[in-house]
Amino acid sequence: MNSIHLNAMRRKPYMNPYLAGVLLGLVLLGAMVLSGRGLGASGGIKYCVVSVVGAVSQEHAATGDYYSKYYQDGKNPISNWLVFQILGMVVGGFISGAISGRLTWKIEKSPKISKPRRLILAFLGGVFFVYGGQMARGCTSGAALSGMAVLTTAGFVTMLAIFGSGYLFAWFFRKNWI
Repeated sequence: MNSIHLNAMRRKPYMNPYLAGVLLGLVLLGAMVLSGRGLGASGGIKYCVVSVVGAVSQEHAATGDYYSKYYQDGKNPISNWLVFQILGMVVGGFISGAISGRLTWKIEKSPKISKPRRLILAFLGGVFFVYGGQMARGCTSGAALSGMAVLTTAGFVTMLAIFGSGYLFAWFFRKNWI
C-alpha cells in the first residue's frame, strides 16, 4: 500500500455538524458567563497588532489617539484574553488535525488554477475579510455569532451580509473551482 492510501485509512471521520454546533454554542455561553463577552477573533488580532506597534514605537503607541487607549493603566494589550483565544484556536486546530490524521501541508484548489493564484486569492480574501471585520466592528464570531446569541439586530444583519456576499462572490469566482 502506498502512503496516500495508508493516510486515508488513518483519518477519523469529521465530527457530526449538529454536535459541533451544540459544542460551539456551549463554548460561546461559557465565554459570556466567564468573561461577560462573546467570542471574537478580529479583536484578538487587533490586540496583537497594537502590541507590535507598541514594541516598534512606544512613543507612537503612548501618544496616538487610537493606540493609547489600549495601554491605559499600564496594561499590555498582548495580555488580553482574546489573544489567548486566538492562540488556543491555532493550538487546538493543530491538535485536532494531528489526532484525526489530517495534519498535512496541502493547498485546497481546483485543478484549473495554479497554486500561486489560489494562494493570492486566499490572501486577498483574508485581507478583505479582516478589513471588513474592522469596519463592521466585529468579525463572523464577534459580530455575527455572538451578536445573534444575544439576539441583536446587528448580529442577524451581519450574518445575512456575510452569507449573502459570500454567495455573490462565489458566483463571480466559481470559474476558479469548476
